[in-house]
Amino acid sequence: MAILHVEKLGGLANFGGARSRIRSRGQCDTSSLPASELKALETLFQAPAKSAPPKGADAFRFRITRSTAAGEETVEVPESHVPPAVASCVKDELV
Repeated sequence: MAILHVEKLGGLANFGGARSRIRSRGQCDTSSLPASELKALETLFQAPAKSAPPKGADAFRFRITRSTAAGEETVEVPESHVPPAVASCVKDELV
């Protein structure tokens, strides 16, 4: 069981930016994910450089962090690459 820390960045409101008044973030327990989404998530961490950059100036991207025996790992990927259950754990909040 691992807990993912997920942040949604970019978009029209520049979520997560230095001057943003909105943050979108959440946590997801990997033990609750379907096997197909776990496999997709593992692929993101194994080969993040192969992910295409987001299209458009207002596209969203996700920063996903997990803890492993070797320490924390973080990837930043376009919204289209994020498994649905992981994306759905993110909630918006005013800062």
